[in-house]
Amino acid sequence: MAIMDRRTFFGISAAGALAAASTTLEGKVPEAIKDFVKDKSLKIKFMGTGSAGGIGKNGLGRRHSSILVNDDFIIDFTDDSLDMIPAGVHPETIFYTHSHKDHFQPSAALKIGIKKVYLSHSWYDIAVKAFRQAATEAGAAMPEIIPTYFGMDVKVGDVTVTPLLANHPTDYIYEEAQIYLIEKDGVRLLYATDTSGIPGKSARHIGIDKHREGYGINALIMEATSSDPDDFRLYCHSSTDIVEKTVRVLLKTDRLHMPEGQKVYITHMSRKLHPKNINETLPEPLRAAEDGLEVIFRAP
Repeated sequence: MAIMDRRTFFGISAAGALAAASTTLEGKVPEAIKDFVKDKSLKIKFMGTGSAGGIGKNGLGRRHSSILVNDDFIIDFTDDSLDMIPAGVHPETIFYTHSHKDHFQPSAALKIGIKKVYLSHSWYDIAVKAFRQAATEAGAAMPEIIPTYFGMDVKVGDVTVTPLLANHPTDYIYEEAQIYLIEKDGVRLLYATDTSGIPGKSARHIGIDKHREGYGINALIMEATSSDPDDFRLYCHSSTDIVEKTVRVLLKTDRLHMPEGQKVYITHMSRKLHPKNINETLPEPLRAAEDGLEVIFRAP
């Protein structure tokens, strides 16, 4: 007999309740259920979609990879995305994936008033030192810096963020780069940058590894630094070919449950390694994200 975990049970129960309501009321769904459906969404703004090269001195290219989640918190941030913060939005929380300068820039976080910082315990001391120096130079208040651990859930409002292991080395041999599972009202979004594929430990933890029973995910943003499947960066980055294979396996093993029409977005793209018409070369359901793009992810 198959074991059903709690999230799978609630997912099936919700779907069953909606189906039953539609049948019994001949398509007239009660307001409470309408609100439930409406709330099953997660808003992401891509504030940057580029790799280490950034937009460059000539103003061309993509900003460093960064996302704004539900207008509440940020994952990664540098100076070149300052113009991407929407008017009237003041996120006070940031999560960092790792310490590379195209993702981690304390001075930029202080400029927008970040008060709470989450990052892997494996480079906590390095981050504290960098933020203390930036705060002293800017005459700004030192934010609270909180170390995270693999699988440790963090609540930001009504969103749960779970740090997972990435496959991405840095200059600090003991640093563990992170990818994140972001959950809200049935939406399970995996944000995977920077990483070469999805490490087995992370895949198993979130239920996308066929070796263990699990629902999986229903939304995916994944890095594709290169378009070349044979690029030497394969030890620390993904290519469009790796993302395509990942999606194909997730669909084949019933571990990716996307609503009709929803796309898988690639990010962290190098302007030197991708064609300008990249979306013309990508198979369904892949799409290249663009700086400033806003996407509403929904649960099926």
